[in-house]
Amino acid sequence: MAKLREEKKQQTRQAIMDASRRLFAARGYEKTSVADLAAAAGVGKGTIYSYFSTKEEIFLALSREQLVQQNMTIAQSETGVASVCEKMMAVFGGTFSFMEKEKEFGRLLMRESFFPEEKNLEQSRQVEELYIEMLIPILKQAQNQGELRSDLDLLLVIGHFYGLFLITISAWFSRRLTTKEAFFTTLQQLIELAMHGLAPLRSTENVQ
Repeated sequence: MAKLREEKKQQTRQAIMDASRRLFAARGYEKTSVADLAAAAGVGKGTIYSYFSTKEEIFLALSREQLVQQNMTIAQSETGVASVCEKMMAVFGGTFSFMEKEKEFGRLLMRESFFPEEKNLEQSRQVEELYIEMLIPILKQAQNQGELRSDLDLLLVIGHFYGLFLITISAWFSRRLTTKEAFFTTLQQLIELAMHGLAPLRSTENVQ
């Protein structure tokens, strides 16, 4: 019985998530109410609040789910031959593609990244942890391959790259970057500039 109850709870939670994804995409985040989500999921409004305390919490859960899927896709396609810059572009490019399709999601994610509300701190930290889980193996491999200095604190490196992504996506939302191509070109240039300062110093013996 306990197993059946747990399965039912998971099914209800997933139904709420699926309904939220559909309605947020169709109507926009701000124009979708909790009552709308309950009706679309086939549950009572009170049931929504037994799983999520706020609409923002549902959004963050959807963001976390998106990052999990993105992480799996990158892991499955990882060949080991791409440069650290190319791998960073794959990670942040996946997030940009998600934000491009779900602009209101993206704006809220930006807000929660810069200024998370107290009630959403745990969810925001979980999203951050997913980025760390994606990026740490990439950076460790880059150190092993000599692309990054071995003495670097990788959490600080992640913060640096994530900051570059946030600056670039902010410029895209504010229309300083008006096309997808401009976003990717700018982000790649920023990452490559950063890499010049993070790569090991070349020995003068190797300089012809």
